[in-house]
Amino acid sequence: MTAIGNSPASRDKAFVLHPYTNLKAHETQGPMIIDRGQGVRVYDDSGKEYIEGLASLWCVSLGWGQERLVEAAARQMRKLATYHTFTHKSHEPMIDLAEALLKLAPVPMSKVFFANSGSEANDTVIKIIWYYNNALGRPEKKKILSRLKAYHGVTVATASLTGLPNNHRDFDLPIARIQHLDCPHHYRFAEPGETEEQFATRLAENLEAHILAEGPDTVAAMFAEPIMGAGGVIIPPETYFAKIQPILKKYDVLLIADEVICGFGRTGNFWGSETVGMQPDILTCAKQLSSGYLPISAVMVNEKVYQAMVAESEKIGIFGHGFTYSAHPVAAAVALETLKIYEDMDMLNHVRSVSPRFLERLTALGDHPLIGEARGIGLIGAVELVADKETKTPFEPAGMAGAKVNALGHEQGVITRAMGDRIAFCPPLVIGTDDIDEMFDRFTRALDAAIPVLKP
Repeated sequence: MTAIGNSPASRDKAFVLHPYTNLKAHETQGPMIIDRGQGVRVYDDSGKEYIEGLASLWCVSLGWGQERLVEAAARQMRKLATYHTFTHKSHEPMIDLAEALLKLAPVPMSKVFFANSGSEANDTVIKIIWYYNNALGRPEKKKILSRLKAYHGVTVATASLTGLPNNHRDFDLPIARIQHLDCPHHYRFAEPGETEEQFATRLAENLEAHILAEGPDTVAAMFAEPIMGAGGVIIPPETYFAKIQPILKKYDVLLIADEVICGFGRTGNFWGSETVGMQPDILTCAKQLSSGYLPISAVMVNEKVYQAMVAESEKIGIFGHGFTYSAHPVAAAVALETLKIYEDMDMLNHVRSVSPRFLERLTALGDHPLIGEARGIGLIGAVELVADKETKTPFEPAGMAGAKVNALGHEQGVITRAMGDRIAFCPPLVIGTDDIDEMFDRFTRALDAAIPVLKP
């Protein structure tokens, strides 16, 4: 047996199973160990500084070192460190947070259910959709629509909703009743000469044709991110939601807004639903709900869905779903303080004031010889690496270019996320224009360094 060293890196390789990692490569490569953070920067265990251009997986809206959140957690830990919410039990942080979220909802909502991650929130919604249709006496209306390149989580059910091949391969997914429709990415999937509005019309027509082919009495709901995040930061074409929502209403298909990434100001409005014109029946959120400081997520349901759930729980005698840590009081207290900070900092106006510079610098990357498309909205965006700009031909093998540019970014002191050959940016909402410029300066240097490697 090989001896285990005492360094954190050697012990990591010996003991930790990493998510979203090539496990064989990790045995050799080992981890990047992040030691501390302050503002929009993090520092590894050698002291090297990085601008965190993805807010630690789309989460840390308020940056690192936000003392108000530390104090909110400490106060609640001292008062009521933990308690459950089963069988009529409650506590004030949960009640206050639910009330606050309902006041902020983009459309009228009735009740809030709490979970611990976006995956758990969306998994809960799948169960609610089936429960709801059983309550209405529609046992066949259970199919759920998602989209190719969507990302809705990694549980058995939510990974099935996720429309990315590596979330399905050799996990024996997707499960039955979950189906995937067209990806609304104009750059990649529009026909030659097709405008965004024409593309949206075609996708809406395909949606209706799919519902009719399956049978409207079998199609229950459609999940949609306002802006598709982990699939590549895909912004829907103009009029997309305006065209698909009447079709969903026509066939009594619920619309679920997955706001796990887009919520809390990321797109320049409080909710991504407001930015793209969605009017969901159910909304899920997480990540920036607590600025990522503690795990918490929420599901908001409208009155129509809630009343059906009430009737079914009365018939059965219980709503038989929940998590031990649903609305954990410390996480709820931190989330509530996060919402207060957003208000105190006038976060929406801050995002709107700095996003023009973010988008200007992002869009300029579209002129780089390695970039086929640069796209963004608010403070979220991505670039797509291509071998040939004119033909949009991708690099081969897929993912190689993205991994290389991402690694070169680390060398330059910027952390982004490579999703195949798409590189995402989602900095903390508190970022200023100087740090936006520095982030893109570092990334541009990484791109330039990649040219002789990718185009020798």
